[in-house]
Amino acid sequence: MTTLKGARERWVRTGGVELCVAELGDPRQPTVVLVHGYPDSKEVWSEVAERLAGRFHVVLYDVRGHGRSTAPRPLRGGFTLEKLTDDFLAVVDAVSPDRPVHLVGHDWGSVQSWEFVTVRRTEGRIASFTSMSGPSLDHFGHWIDRRLKRPTPRRVGQLLGQGAKSWYVYLLHTPALPELAWRGPLGRRWPKILRRVEKVPGSDYPTSSLPEDAAHGTWLYRDNVRARLRRPRTDAYAHAPVQLITPLQDAFLSEKLYDDLERWTPQLVRRTLPAQHWIPRTRPDQLAAWITEFATAAEGGRPVPAATGRYADRYGGRLVLVTGAGSGIGRATALAFAEAGARVVAVDRDAEAAARTAELSRQAGAPAAWAEPADVSDEQAMEKLAEKVAAEYGVVDVLVNNAGIGLSGSFFDTTPEDWKKVLDVNVWGVIHGCRLFGRQMAERAQGGHIVNIASAAAYQPSKALPAYSTSKAAVLMLSECLRAELAGQGIGVTAICPGFVNTNITSTARFAGVDAEEEKRRQQRTARLYGLRNYPPEKVAAAILRAVARNEAVVPVTPEARVFHALSRFSPRALRRLARMEPPL
Repeated sequence: MTTLKGARERWVRTGGVELCVAELGDPRQPTVVLVHGYPDSKEVWSEVAERLAGRFHVVLYDVRGHGRSTAPRPLRGGFTLEKLTDDFLAVVDAVSPDRPVHLVGHDWGSVQSWEFVTVRRTEGRIASFTSMSGPSLDHFGHWIDRRLKRPTPRRVGQLLGQGAKSWYVYLLHTPALPELAWRGPLGRRWPKILRRVEKVPGSDYPTSSLPEDAAHGTWLYRDNVRARLRRPRTDAYAHAPVQLITPLQDAFLSEKLYDDLERWTPQLVRRTLPAQHWIPRTRPDQLAAWITEFATAAEGGRPVPAATGRYADRYGGRLVLVTGAGSGIGRATALAFAEAGARVVAVDRDAEAAARTAELSRQAGAPAAWAEPADVSDEQAMEKLAEKVAAEYGVVDVLVNNAGIGLSGSFFDTTPEDWKKVLDVNVWGVIHGCRLFGRQMAERAQGGHIVNIASAAAYQPSKALPAYSTSKAAVLMLSECLRAELAGQGIGVTAICPGFVNTNITSTARFAGVDAEEEKRRQQRTARLYGLRNYPPEKVAAAILRAVARNEAVVPVTPEARVFHALSRFSPRALRRLARMEPPL
């Protein structure tokens, strides 16, 4: 029996083979067909299928010669794209005879699905296509041909790079050896390889049929690759909208393979994930969300709303939570993620300011945005917030711990109460966020990113900022430690260190050791100086999006922050001299 929980099973006979087909969900709902790759069986989709079953009629089938489907005899010539297309049509005619289906393919499931969505005999049977880690062989052939006919250093580099990634394809064309390896030591060790190299969680995948699946599947390559790459079709145009999901750390396929894809599709939506090849196992939540969004839009006959931000392919549909989002860097960051198509949770102790940020985020392009009032220094409030966010919106993909307060004054003028206020917000607020939302990311085991807003004051000492600088230095070191701890779980951690940025923190910062009138004068003076500097928070927000995309560890923002950071590494004595200077207040 299938290992898919609650699945209904049927057999479809086509072209001399019997295909094992599993179905989940309500058959009256739109049908999503999931096609697996090599050397997998349909069970590779189990996590994604379970998440889709509440909204769709989900269909999975074992490709011929894999899982519980029978193999053609003889094997040679039995796995051509034409015969795989026959199989697909037989399955969709059985499970959805009257309505087109939403097609999803991974690896070789995507390679063959490109054939399905570009041949005339399937027109009207496919409503949308989501492709992952598997290019059209025809498009690939043209991609190679263009680079051979018009070589440039860049194009030659792309060819050599993909050639190196395709090492396994050459091996699979050798006679008999791949079959011996899969039925021998490679087949036994493959589950451990997936867990160690690809970080695939241990479970009932892969199934016990793996050695035979992999041996039979070598004919997918032998029957198709050389023939199509030598003579690619010139009419391989998709007749349905296409969503391309590219794992950025794929060891087998280069992103550059898809550079020219727009010319082959009527509508193309690009998505990227900071993940390796087997994303159906390592990122099922995000895949299910993107498939649902794309298929729902196609079902309604409308295009998927296109985000306009630079990182729309990376952050579209992701859930981003920003603390201190009511103004300044927090609001700018929330809006930047919104422009990139992310869903936004704006957290601030000022409920009206948080609500305004959420409203602006929706106007900027966020498919959804919510306001949540919370004091980050309140442990119980943060625990309730984390529970609510997980229950109502999902596990956060990107956490931005931005909330902070300023405090200036000499060490002896800074009271224990002053220290407590600064550390409660600037340090404990970050700790609460990392502990609660970071734990949810770790338990989900599908990656994520934590951004902690530190400051250039973390590495630039100042006689006027002992408490503030101490709190930000703690945030910087916490970020470095957490980055080391979470690296093996695919969770990145970044410390952002801005310099002088024009935000309202200057007008609300406290000054220890002075009366209210003098504190007000200093706040106004500081705000005026920062206004003259006029470095906008939007530039910090852009640096945050870039840092998450690149998984950067420490990011100084503003020229002076970068200079101070360099001096802290190469000339700390100079920083100590600067620390003795009186601030211009």
